[in-house]
Amino acid sequence: MADTEYYDLLEISKTASQDEIKRAYRKQAMKYHPDRNPGDKEAEQKFKQINEAYEVLKDDQKRAAYDHYGKAGVSGMGGGNPFGGGFDFSGGFADVFNDIFSEFMGGGGNRSSYTQRGSDLRYNLNISLEQAFNGCEEEITVPTTVNCEKCNGHGTKDGKMPEQCGTCHGSGKVRRQQGGFFVFETTCPTCGGSGYAVKDACDECHGSGQKKISKKLKVKIEPGTDTNMRIRLRGEGMAGVHGGENGDLYVGIIVEPHKLYERNGNDLYTSVPISVSCAILGGSVEIPGIDGKKVELKIPAGTQNDTLLKVKGEGMHVYASTERGDLFVNVKVMIPHKLNAKQKELMEAFRAESEGDAAEPEIKSFFDKITDLFK
Repeated sequence: MADTEYYDLLEISKTASQDEIKRAYRKQAMKYHPDRNPGDKEAEQKFKQINEAYEVLKDDQKRAAYDHYGKAGVSGMGGGNPFGGGFDFSGGFADVFNDIFSEFMGGGGNRSSYTQRGSDLRYNLNISLEQAFNGCEEEITVPTTVNCEKCNGHGTKDGKMPEQCGTCHGSGKVRRQQGGFFVFETTCPTCGGSGYAVKDACDECHGSGQKKISKKLKVKIEPGTDTNMRIRLRGEGMAGVHGGENGDLYVGIIVEPHKLYERNGNDLYTSVPISVSCAILGGSVEIPGIDGKKVELKIPAGTQNDTLLKVKGEGMHVYASTERGDLFVNVKVMIPHKLNAKQKELMEAFRAESEGDAAEPEIKSFFDKITDLFK
């Protein structure tokens, strides 16, 4: 080997600083790491050479010996092949390897965050169709957490920030090597991933830094609210950990079924029974509106059974607006099961008067079709 080969492997000059050496090694190690080049023997060999170069150049004493005597100058100083007994995690190499491993795992560093955002909560709120129409304000009770006042959310007896965990040194994770290049990362068993260990716990929250409570909140329901809409109450979720931001509360709306109306978007649908005479002669029917007022439904003369009549502007509110949808009424013509003597007499007279009446196009059309079948 020429005495510049280690520098050439890391693509740096002989005057490079330790920071430059570390950055160059990290770049090359990421490029040729076996996990990124599966089955590539050349990349694996290059990765070993890069690590060999870094093991020498990161140490000022080894580097000086290498600069004067080449590879022979460091052969007895632990240089040459750092893979003889597995990875060497001493000194700066461990820091670099931690950075590389974090990047493979999708992380951006090797430190845990002491403060963490609280979890979001969901609460399902049932309201009536009238409440959905008018809008309302409902009070709900939500089980949640708050920071312990006695320890300021730290979980410590003295109310101060706990010490850094001695097992993971604040990273919240521990790593172990298994079989060559493979390193496994798990949550630190001592601190549970927080990076900090509480030695003397607060006697109020027992070291958790939080307390469970039931909180009463008021929820404003806008006119026109519908099922599956969500109302967000910012900061009303679970308390943040160690002073972190609180989570949010999402109130899911469920509009209960109504006895008279069915809803379709902003429109309402209902059915109304009418008499035979009303269907024939026409008239009007009063029905209760969703706003509590009476709605007059006009029945045109000659209305057939299952006719759908529209009453404009008598439906639900458009969400958070004064505009309204429409009301659709399905007319059900009710045929009486029994008639008194007078009614029978009148109906017989009506039938006699109607026989041969060509003004009934549906009936005439039906019998014309039957006649055609037998021709």
